[in-house]
Amino acid sequence: MNLKGRHLLTLLDYSSEEIQYLIKLAKHLKDQKEKGISHQLFPDKNVVLLFQKDSTRTRCAFEVGAMDLGMGVTYIGPTGSQMGKKESVKDTARVLGRMYDGIEFRGYLQTDVELLAEFSGVPVWNGLTDLYHPTQILADFLTIEEKFGYLKGIHFTYFGDARNNMGNSLMIGAAKMGMHFTACAPKHLWPNENLIKKCQEIAKSTGASLRFTEDPEVGAKDAHVLYTDVWVSMGEPKEVWESRIEELHPYQVNQKLMKLADKKAIFMHCLPAFHGMDTEVGKEIAQTFGKRYTNVSGGSLEVTDEVIESNQSVVFDEAENRMHTIKAVMYASLGGPNV
Repeated sequence: MNLKGRHLLTLLDYSSEEIQYLIKLAKHLKDQKEKGISHQLFPDKNVVLLFQKDSTRTRCAFEVGAMDLGMGVTYIGPTGSQMGKKESVKDTARVLGRMYDGIEFRGYLQTDVELLAEFSGVPVWNGLTDLYHPTQILADFLTIEEKFGYLKGIHFTYFGDARNNMGNSLMIGAAKMGMHFTACAPKHLWPNENLIKKCQEIAKSTGASLRFTEDPEVGAKDAHVLYTDVWVSMGEPKEVWESRIEELHPYQVNQKLMKLADKKAIFMHCLPAFHGMDTEVGKEIAQTFGKRYTNVSGGSLEVTDEVIESNQSVVFDEAENRMHTIKAVMYASLGGPNV
């Protein structure tokens, strides 16, 4: 499996076999780390992390993963670059490509990460854009394999805004890996029709299936994985909270839905999650909307505290696995030996 020089912009560009290889490689690197076996194979390499949006997991996963591989790392935060302000994305790409061996981008527009890939001359990795979040899906699928032993045939349901970067990317990944994917959301929040058609074509060759429903109980019934994400994405105005809560509060993952799922079902979330009063946002949500919606009165939105703190929750396994799968992506695209 030769992935040297490859970008990771969307999982649409990767075959099922290539995705499975990256998961296998992540398992290998995770095992080495747990056993204390050094794998600093790239002491002559340097990578830059270009962030328009702040992050905990993505930044830490790339930084620790790169350092584990022996690389130098430069972090450029939301105010640390002139890209898009005094310098074009194309010019930024050509500058960074002369100095670094790989570029991670976490930002707003998919077109920006595509321009970086086109003009930098080095591998570019999508850490999140408005359309896709491929590194998260690799971590999610590694976690599912660890819990169930397989991906093909898994019944996977995503609750909430299914037209966002997570809904898009999970549907693509499920189609590629032969999983049974359900998007459970109001109809106007289902994924883009053109993307659905692409995934349906992929599913024909992998044995996957795609289903779309507005009924949370239908979505939860016998599912192996119940997955959700924040209802308001980073960068969206505060004014959208009221309308988003109004249309999505029936899709909150709570104990009632978990009881409808398969008896071995797991709960997943890419984090951060609003599930109580321990954050400023949680307190504000409870004060503003708690009287109107009893299921958000305690500051919980897309998932209840009871579910995320339960034994069925694997959200922190997912969070750790961001590091191992991101490390695998860098390792493979920079030319590490096959495992």
